[in-house]
Amino acid sequence: MNKEIRNLEPKVLWNHFSDLNAVPRASKKEERVIAFMKNFGEKLGLETLVDDVGNVIIRKPATEGMENRKMVVMQSHLDMVHQKNTDTDFDFDTQGIEMYIDGDWVRARGTTLGADNGIGVATIMAVLVSKDIEHPAIEALFTIDEETGMTGAKGLKGGLLKGEILLNLDTEEDDEIGVGCAGGIDLSARGSYTESTVDKGVLYTVHVKGLQGGHSGMDIIKGLGNANKLMNRVLVAAKEYLQIVKVNGGGLRNAIPRESHAQVWVTSENQFLEIFEAIKKAIFQEYKSLEPQLTIEIEKDSSEVSKVMDAENQNLFLNAMTALHNGVYRMSPDIENLVETSNNISKVQVENGELKIECLTRSSVESSKQDLVNTLSAVFDLAGYEVTLSGDYPGWTPNMDSPILKVLDSIYEKMNGERANVAACHAGLECGILGQNYPEMDMISFGPTIKGAHSPDERVSISSVQKYWDFVLEILKNIPLKDTK
Repeated sequence: MNKEIRNLEPKVLWNHFSDLNAVPRASKKEERVIAFMKNFGEKLGLETLVDDVGNVIIRKPATEGMENRKMVVMQSHLDMVHQKNTDTDFDFDTQGIEMYIDGDWVRARGTTLGADNGIGVATIMAVLVSKDIEHPAIEALFTIDEETGMTGAKGLKGGLLKGEILLNLDTEEDDEIGVGCAGGIDLSARGSYTESTVDKGVLYTVHVKGLQGGHSGMDIIKGLGNANKLMNRVLVAAKEYLQIVKVNGGGLRNAIPRESHAQVWVTSENQFLEIFEAIKKAIFQEYKSLEPQLTIEIEKDSSEVSKVMDAENQNLFLNAMTALHNGVYRMSPDIENLVETSNNISKVQVENGELKIECLTRSSVESSKQDLVNTLSAVFDLAGYEVTLSGDYPGWTPNMDSPILKVLDSIYEKMNGERANVAACHAGLECGILGQNYPEMDMISFGPTIKGAHSPDERVSISSVQKYWDFVLEILKNIPLKDTK
């Protein structure tokens, strides 16, 4: 089926995307894709270097007649989110992504597609390999680890890049020009608990499955179900009749959790089953339009169990999870329909006397981000858990007077007969971080339409990729002249 993908237009872009998707490239495991990109640049005879943290930079001279234009940095990240459906047999470490066409969409079979940010990477590769595309001098910047800490952008040293304009190709709506983004911070809580010996009862496993999931920044405004919060509601409803053995919910920090599983020792089976059915019905009613594939199931478990979380610590854990904020915390008062601050309870693990709760907190306003961090930390502090903060990165403050914004805005209107949506997004783009070491660089972000990023429902619009590609070509033709002094 990947052969059909290669025949899509523009072929040069889709072929490079197919080549890229054959290379395993999980965040923190980018060795193979770094080597792939380094080899790509060197085979073209272009200046190619890998910096200290693993970012790949490839430089290509301007085409004839474009030498007097400002140098442009075209930037995308090499890593992708690795997520798959539970029933999908796939090894991300050894297999290439299996793609197929579904109407106007390219999808993957039961896994994330890697269009985020693989389409951007493939776009830059297509420009680098071209012999007939007009463009100024290009610096291709392929960063690593964008999805789990932005360590590539953070590690890029000042002075290494020569370009004056940065085109970030990581926005996911083709009618949008990005001028700002949220910053973020990882917040983790750890705790320990004593265990009690089981008494008379029966073991059940509870499953929350079938949620849409999605990008914990871009999709947080939709109010989708978070498997960790829904599981907690089930456990709270029946807490008088169960003892927790273990909980395992969610996964990646930047993905809304789609599944959670819990083992519980049920001490009063009839009451538990009655309450379970009642809370299940209530949750289904609340989410029937948002989460039509949601399932909440229980089954008897034949595993050997001798220890459970003691009653006092179980009460602390359930109360903490209930009080813990998830979802939109504050909307922007200045930009319509923009989430300013949010939190995603991304992962919950409880087993063998140890528990860990992981969150990703985002905000475009630093003080609001800190307020939410304080709010979450207070909940954990009351429960007696130890809080760790890591991976803090800044937002990107919009500059509505940006010269490159005026170029893109004008081109988009001429090509499409309407104005683009100039907006900030509630996601972590690398522009804010890159701007710390390159404060004079004029930055903009755009891209094709991608839906369901960070989930196995990820898909990219074929017609949108063509529209976006034509936009890229016009932008490169119209980069401003160098300043003359």
